Amino acid sequence: MPDTVNGLPLHPLVVHAVVVLLPLAALGVVALAVRPSWRGRFGVLVVLIAALATGMVPLASDSGESLERRVGNPGEHAELGDTLIWFAVPLLVAAVALYWLHRRSAAGATGDTAEPRRATGQGALGVVVAVLAVVVAVANVVQIYRIGDSGAKAVWGDTPAATAGHGEGGGD
Repeated sequence: MPDTVNGLPLHPLVVHAVVVLLPLAALGVVALAVRPSWRGRFGVLVVLIAALATGMVPLASDSGESLERRVGNPGEHAELGDTLIWFAVPLLVAAVALYWLHRRSAAGATGDTAEPRRATGQGALGVVVAVLAVVVAVANVVQIYRIGDSGAKAVWGDTPAATAGHGEGGGD
């Protein structure tokens, strides 16, 4: 894999895909968990976004390791970044499980004797999966924040980005 694209390090470019797609997938999983009626309409889309985000995580880690060889060890950021796959995979599993519940419920609802709760995927299994899905989604967002915060501190230190480069000389 190349280290740069048009002279820019690849890592920040790939990371932005993860930073957008993984929280979007988490939001989608929460939506599917709390609104079972949306699982049929949006379930495949949420699964695809979660799969794409999960696939981008190893690319972000690999490109981060390449950048680390060029600029030095980012410390905690690298360690936290290596854990993200263990958050993203369960999110993908949760998205698939919620969509699977919808498919299972839809298949069971074709008969006239289907229970109304089962038709919406809100039986005991549906509730347990929905609660776990929300917990996993929240954990993903928290971990992305932690990784991003540590990455910003690795790049900027304790200097806010708005004031970086405006040292004692007074600015531009």
